[in-house]
Amino acid sequence: MMDDDFTYGVDEVMENITKADVLSVFFPRLRRALVIDTRRNETTGPMVRLMQMVASPQERLRSIRRLRPGFPRLKSLTLIPWARYVDSLVELGVWDRLMQRLRDSGSEEGVKACDAVLDELRRLEKAELGAVVLGKNYHTVWSAHG
Repeated sequence: MMDDDFTYGVDEVMENITKADVLSVFFPRLRRALVIDTRRNETTGPMVRLMQMVASPQERLRSIRRLRPGFPRLKSLTLIPWARYVDSLVELGVWDRLMQRLRDSGSEEGVKACDAVLDELRRLEKAELGAVVLGKNYHTVWSAHG
């Protein structure tokens, strides 16, 4: 059973996905962010990319501006931190909402790109969990031997 704070958080995430033109779902453990820009023009459709995490929202805005120079300057960016497991996006219906948002923007290519991103996120998470178990890139804070 989920506590009310988390349930409210998921409801807020769902609402933001529905309203946002550009959003970034970032995964601190994986140091990656799913960036979705649903804007389109005559020559360019929506963008779906898995990118490195950045240090600030301003840095993410600059990266989007560089990738999509033909679009007007963004007034806002919706940031969604996701500290839970990748598959919880699917289990909680968040992934379906992302896919529907892309379908609503007329982007079947974006839907396919999201499928590929989900596979990559699962692969990255599995690798990260393996690194934790094997102690790669991690160190003990407290040791039994002092």
